[in-house]
Amino acid sequence: MTFFENRLSLLQQTHQALIEQPNEKVELGNGIYDRYKNPVLTAAHTPLFWRYDLNQDTNPYLMERFGINATFNAGAIKCKGKYLLAVRVEGLDRKSFFAIAESPNGIDNFKFWDYPITMPETDIPDGNVYDIRLVAHEDGWIYGLFCTERKDHHAKKGDESSAIAQCGIARTKDFKHWERLPDLKTPSPQQRNVVLHPEFVNGKYALYTRPQDGFIEAGTGGGIGLGFTDSMENAIVEKEYIVDEKRYHTVYEVKNGQGPAPLKTSHGWLHLAHGVRNTAAGLRYVLYLFITDLDDLTKVIHKPAGYFIAPEGAERVGDVSNVTFSNGWILDDDGTVFIYYASSDTRMHVATSTIDKLIDYCINTPEDGFRSAASVESLNTIIEKNLSYKDTKRLINA
Repeated sequence: MTFFENRLSLLQQTHQALIEQPNEKVELGNGIYDRYKNPVLTAAHTPLFWRYDLNQDTNPYLMERFGINATFNAGAIKCKGKYLLAVRVEGLDRKSFFAIAESPNGIDNFKFWDYPITMPETDIPDGNVYDIRLVAHEDGWIYGLFCTERKDHHAKKGDESSAIAQCGIARTKDFKHWERLPDLKTPSPQQRNVVLHPEFVNGKYALYTRPQDGFIEAGTGGGIGLGFTDSMENAIVEKEYIVDEKRYHTVYEVKNGQGPAPLKTSHGWLHLAHGVRNTAAGLRYVLYLFITDLDDLTKVIHKPAGYFIAPEGAERVGDVSNVTFSNGWILDDDGTVFIYYASSDTRMHVATSTIDKLIDYCINTPEDGFRSAASVESLNTIIEKNLSYKDTKRLINA
């Protein structure tokens, strides 16, 4: 066996073992959701025929020709019994693109389709595209809303970091052929984390926005917004209503944004969002939940204090450390919820729960009182209730 053949055989064996590795629940979680031991997708999950020229004549040392840096921030949807992730794949050149990875069970054995998504461009080419949200709308289309980033040509000379972010819109029926629509227009200078509501609202399309003054800083942007448009083919939101505002000394004090589209339940619309706060170690991204009224999407009716999921252990390390981010979840017919989240802009994970557990968590977990004294008051209420329960001491001492 030649050097090339031996190296290729080892690469194939390692890749197959990685993809087929069973995933297991982490024991004794918090009772709200279950984490899993392994990431569901990493850069190493991408096909070998993406990364390597497999022709011995043109690549005798079997070097990587197209290196993959990360697989993260995936939209999610279930189609024909398969769990699909529209993954943000980032090459070593820092350019991101979208690719579909498919699993039979939603927790392991994710395999990328042969080709990435060829996303059409508008008249203004995209510098970078990322963080797509997939929504099966009641109009019959599956929409992908994502961030399109372009260079800010008004930046000072020599500034090659400033950019302008807007919401790109595309739609599909098969996830392979996409129709690109004009970018969303809103009153805000920049937009990220725009999400389409899955149902019409008074005959209009509803969009969750994140008004933002600059590319990185939210500035005067007030939090998660909501706007309406008559058409997705020429989407224009004339006014943004703030649904969930950023607030001092919370996990969403610097900025916050809608994750995936909300899930409809009998208790209201269940939302998964990300919140950002500043620390001595830099920005920290976590996930949190809230519920809005079924009829009034601007009315938050339940919102637990603090974070729902934060990076733990190895999840805290990566290209952008101390980050959890989600733009995809799937609700199964049996009530199971698959929550797909990325850690530190590097890899994809899954956590599972049920719709009943998540509703219970949202309704019965204390809300934020925005003061230390209020937190102690909430804790004392729980303590007093437990200590007054006749079997508490027996349960504690058992």
